[in-house]
Amino acid sequence: MLLRLTASRRLLSRRRRVLQRRSVNTEEPARSGVLDSVLSAFRSICGEDGVSLGEAVREQHGKDESVHRCCPPDVVLFPRCVEEVSALAKICSRHRLPIIPFGTGTGLEGGVSAVQGGVCFSLRNMDQVLDLHQEDFDVTVEPGVTRKALNASLRGTGLWFPVDPGADASLCGMAATSASGTNAVRYGTMRENVLNLEVVLADGSVLHTAGTGRRPRKSAAGYNLTNLFVGSEGTLGIITKATLRLYGIPEATVAAVCSFPSVQAAVDSTVQILQSGVPVARIEFLDDVMMDACNRFSSLSYAATPSLFLEFHGSEGSLEEQVTTAEDVTQSNGGSGFQWAKDAETRGRLWKARHDAWYASLALRPGCKAYATDVCVPLSRLPQILVETKEDLIENRLTGPIVGHVGDGNFHCLMVVDPDDPEELHRVHLFVERLARRALAMDGTCTGEHGVGLGKRALLCEEMGPVAVQLMQRLKDALDPRNLMNPGKILLPRGP
Repeated sequence: MLLRLTASRRLLSRRRRVLQRRSVNTEEPARSGVLDSVLSAFRSICGEDGVSLGEAVREQHGKDESVHRCCPPDVVLFPRCVEEVSALAKICSRHRLPIIPFGTGTGLEGGVSAVQGGVCFSLRNMDQVLDLHQEDFDVTVEPGVTRKALNASLRGTGLWFPVDPGADASLCGMAATSASGTNAVRYGTMRENVLNLEVVLADGSVLHTAGTGRRPRKSAAGYNLTNLFVGSEGTLGIITKATLRLYGIPEATVAAVCSFPSVQAAVDSTVQILQSGVPVARIEFLDDVMMDACNRFSSLSYAATPSLFLEFHGSEGSLEEQVTTAEDVTQSNGGSGFQWAKDAETRGRLWKARHDAWYASLALRPGCKAYATDVCVPLSRLPQILVETKEDLIENRLTGPIVGHVGDGNFHCLMVVDPDDPEELHRVHLFVERLARRALAMDGTCTGEHGVGLGKRALLCEEMGPVAVQLMQRLKDALDPRNLMNPGKILLPRGP
């Protein structure tokens, strides 16, 4: 969500950042001895090359892909192993320095912004695929391993990791934000695919959420600590290893696309396909504005009407039945232009509109920036919220093509906005808040997969209620009593 501070809040925030910057500024005579001591200790652990005070490096690590402004840390560290992460965290704890974990910077909610200054732990040097157990369908990875790197390393094993948020994000970062994506309707989100985590806590102690080295497919032993840290966005600890579920690569894959006369018809088809027991792997919705944008951007000739893009995984024999069932369902709801493809090249062409959606949206208004909303509602409420949202966009003269993981009830308005137009930014801000509250009124959530970060903290309070938020705060206080772990994210600051 767009973050709009009042003038007084901006001034206070500016003053706070200046004060925090001074605390680690080598030119500040009163604190130079402390800083030199801390930097020397950092360098003794991760080497001269593992500590950076450069402005460009700090700015690179102070912003993700969101619209939130850059808040650079005071220093960036590049640890090489969990022992170094633990030792560095102990120093930060001793000197009360905020800690901000950083993976690849592909988040969408300002989760890496160093809003209170502090120390960024950039985990890119920890990039090993550690333990692969092919017969058990699991693997353990370090935090610098991205989803594409993992799947590349799995070539020849017959296995893959299917959770795909779009960006080539780090897997531990995906766990930290409870990411999902287009395959979630078949394979689940990160929450369902993490078996164990190694986490460095604020005091430098190392936790294994399911026990050291343990990787059972299920467990009823004690509290579910693994899922406590999945989606915690770095506010409870630094994830330094993740043990993940793997899946067999399907024997065959078929893709399909179909256009519809209305949003209702497309969503009805989605529900009926799922109810029929077809194990669809992906089922993506693009509205008429998005289809038109994709046609223009990629020189395609699809109908500029609400459309579904589908993908099926399975054996050669089962896929024919799945495609036939899906085609029958779509035709019964007024679907037309049903196309399907089996070989990789044709599938790629068929899915090009979906793959290019972000860039096609930006091309509608060259020079502007995009922000993706992220609400999720029960499937039965999807037609209503989509129709109301499109009416809201038109009424308020906003550009926001819609794309959705409709099998989960999750959709995104890709808001294309001029960052130099305060009036338009304000209209977008109000629209985003209305959309989120519309989802909450329909028993949904303000974030299906992007996380809370900076922009949705107030909405989290509305969604969860005071008792749940107070419990979250008590958990945060128990694990991080000095509020050092990624401060300012998920939970609103407490009053004096």
